[in-house]
Parts: sequence; structure tokens; C-alpha cells
Amino acid sequence: MSIFSHILTTDIVIKSVLLVLLFFSLISWAIIFYKLRYLSKARRQDKEFLDIFWESKRLDYVYAAVEGFDYSPIASMFNATYRELLSIKKKSGEAGKYRGMDGERNGDNLAYVERALKKSQLSSIAKLEVSLPFLATVGSTAPFIGLFGTVWGIMMSFESIQAAGTAGLAVVAPGIADSLIATAAGLFAAIPAVIAYNYYSNKVRLMVNEMADFTYEFMTIIDRQIL
Repeated sequence: MSIFSHILTTDIVIKSVLLVLLFFSLISWAIIFYKLRYLSKARRQDKEFLDIFWESKRLDYVYAAVEGFDYSPIASMFNATYRELLSIKKKSGEAGKYRGMDGERNGDNLAYVERALKKSQLSSIAKLEVSLPFLATVGSTAPFIGLFGTVWGIMMSFESIQAAGTAGLAVVAPGIADSLIATAAGLFAAIPAVIAYNYYSNKVRLMVNEMADFTYEFMTIIDRQIL
């Protein structure tokens, strides 16, 4: 209870610093729990999709089977690519054949498919990385905001010493306590944000590598067997 009593007796500057840090901390924890849920579902659906993809012999079966895989970035990449293939098929008017009369591969069609796949990949990466910059910002700025409160509290302590004309503990202690509360609040906001940012960045990096592997494998299949 002494901590809360110290907070109530601080001046407006220290209170403002603590409110900013409290806001950062609450938003950070909301992002931490949201990303934990989102990335867990994305990894699980990615695994389920890849199992379906490699076990199936036809792309239309895969497309029908993965309906509702809203969290899987790899499934989103497949869906965008498959829709592009359907569009090419419709334009070609050759009942599913993508080759010209001379049997040569249609390089333009392959480029369209690759562009659709890459575009979907970039969109999926952006979704995975959403809110991570905020965690990085909190982790890097919260200690300095707390440090500002610390410096301000020490300044107030020196002013109290000057006003009282003595440097007794009763004069110095309140300002020092206020400054230490600001420091602790800055660390309390920053440490979880930094840990979460590093943890989720690593998970996103692994998922991006899996997406790159799928892009290479899928384009190889399309180039050799479809276009």
C-alpha cells in the first residue's frame, strides 16, 4: 500500500509518466496474448494444410479441403495461386491445358502465377508481423520514459532540500521513492515487451522460412506439371 500512497502524492509530471507507462504495458500485454493465440493457430493450420497438400493428388481437392483455414499463411498463398490458375484456365479456353500448340510452356502465365504467389506471401508476412513494431517500440522507449520520471523525481528532491535548508532523510526520501517508482514502472513495461518481441519474431521467422520453402516447391510443381 505504501507504493500506491507514494503514487498518489507524486506531482503531475510523475503521474503522467506512470500513466503513459501503464498504457504501454496494458497494450503490450493485450498484443502478447493476441499474438500467442494468432500464431499458435497459424502454425497449427499450416501443418494441417501441408499434410493435406502433400497427401492429395489434385489441387481442386486441396482447395476444397482447406476452406476455413483463415489463419494459415501458406493456405492463403495456395488459395491465391489456385485462383490465378483458374483465371488462366478460363482465359486459355483449352479445357485445363495450359500449353500452346507447339507444346512450349507459357512463360507469361507462369509469371502471373508466381506474381500472385509472391503477392500473397508478402500479404501473409505483413499479417504475421502486425503489432510487433509496437512491442519493439515499448521495449526501447519505456526505460527512457521511466528514466525521465527518475530524473524529475531527483530534481524535486534537490528542490525539497533547498526549500528545507537541510539534507535529512525525511526531506530526500519522498523524491527518491518517486523516482524509483518511475524506474520500476519503465522496466515493468519494457521487459515483457522485449521478451515477447524476440519470441514472436523468431516464430514469425520460422514461418516465413516455411512459406519460402512452399513457394519453391509449389512453383516447381506448377512449372513441371501444370503450365
